[in-house]
Amino acid sequence: MKHSLRARNFIADTLALVLFFTVASGLNERFIAGMSWDEVLVSRLIGAPLMVLTARPYGLWRDWVLARTGPSTRRGALLADGFALLVFQVPIYAAIIAAAGADVLAVIKGVLGFAALMLLLGRPYGLWLDFIRGLFGLETPGQKPMSLGG
Repeated sequence: MKHSLRARNFIADTLALVLFFTVASGLNERFIAGMSWDEVLVSRLIGAPLMVLTARPYGLWRDWVLARTGPSTRRGALLADGFALLVFQVPIYAAIIAAAGADVLAVIKGVLGFAALMLLLGRPYGLWLDFIRGLFGLETPGQKPMSLGG
């Protein structure tokens, strides 16, 4: 059964986000925010459905940022991906760990740590997202269709 383009985009973006950020967020919560493993588990259980709801909107947001900034260098792509991830994900993340029961200090430390991670992980996640999209036969923002003119 062949899935529609819309379904493939949703599945690819969701799979990429859930796999990548379940690991990254869990490690941040445990080792940066100082949350217990039980709190990390609750946070990830809260985060999973939210990731499913926000993965495709983030993919669209990232595509929009990349289209507007048009990064042509590695540094430009690094900055664009870092910016896109930081602006979109940090507010969501703050709500998740607060809802998981983290105290105010843990939320502040977690958000600051996560913000730094977003800047560091923006490009690796962007490459991961493009890789997963490629597995689903989807074009990524950096790809240009082939043409006779070059």
